[in-house]
Amino acid sequence: MKVGALIVAAGMSSRMGEFKPMLSIGSISIAQRVVATFQQAGVDRIVMVTGYNASVLEHHLSGNGIVFLRNEAYETTHMFDSACIGLKYLKDKCDRILFTPVDIPLFTAATVQTLLESDALLASPSFEGKNGHPTMIASCLVDTILADSGKEGLRGALDRCGEPMVSVPVLDGGVLHDADTPEDYRSLLSYHNKQLVRPVVHVSLAREKPFFDARTAMLLSLVEETHSVRTACQRMQMSYSSGWNVIRTLESQLKRTLISRSQGGAGGGRSSLTEDGKHFLQQYKAYTAAVRSSALEIYEHYFQELF
Repeated sequence: MKVGALIVAAGMSSRMGEFKPMLSIGSISIAQRVVATFQQAGVDRIVMVTGYNASVLEHHLSGNGIVFLRNEAYETTHMFDSACIGLKYLKDKCDRILFTPVDIPLFTAATVQTLLESDALLASPSFEGKNGHPTMIASCLVDTILADSGKEGLRGALDRCGEPMVSVPVLDGGVLHDADTPEDYRSLLSYHNKQLVRPVVHVSLAREKPFFDARTAMLLSLVEETHSVRTACQRMQMSYSSGWNVIRTLESQLKRTLISRSQGGAGGGRSSLTEDGKHFLQQYKAYTAAVRSSALEIYEHYFQELF
């Protein structure tokens, strides 16, 4: 099962008075925390829809290996419109999509896994009888949501999509904590300071120096998806020259061609993964998933009683 995550961060943070995605929570920002949790849970594709302060936020997260889409009309539209931008992009790429506003950063990777292990097509995590985020949406429901009027926002569209919302009980109060106002933010910080320690695993491949990691894997995935190195780099907030440097270094280290290039013409040039490239990317993703699973088991063996 392929899993995508959609983080909406296009709003103007008017009730907070400060730009919410970049407020600190511990040693990282709110936006970084949401991305890190999805990555820890092994999500295949993470998309963030930006709007207000888009360039600043995209630069802030440019090293995290995620896809950026923009709601250019953020001043005159609502969260539902931003959600639709991300859902339209993800619907053909994933079996399940995990949706959350950026200002709900404290749900855990275990909660994400619990949602994915349910048989529901539409589900929310429930803590002490209250539903929170992220919301899990099956891709087969997306077209119906996209065709909705948007009355009462995304919640209204989900209510009318023809599938009941399943409440999945979790032992995770973080699903309810947002940062909509300064008071909410103080409460969120208080909850964060009481949270459990968790393992965070980043998988890189190296010879003398590292040459392949999750960010490089995302670049290859986007090249195959868009058939354009330039477009892939734009979606990751990576310069075109840097993208080609990454690809050339990777091919040099592996001593094989991973991307085939065709010259331009009426339709312009195209790039795509070679069979070697597809196989290498598939193996890296499988290896990363296995490492994270093993790391969690080892962590629980050594630290469960301590934390």
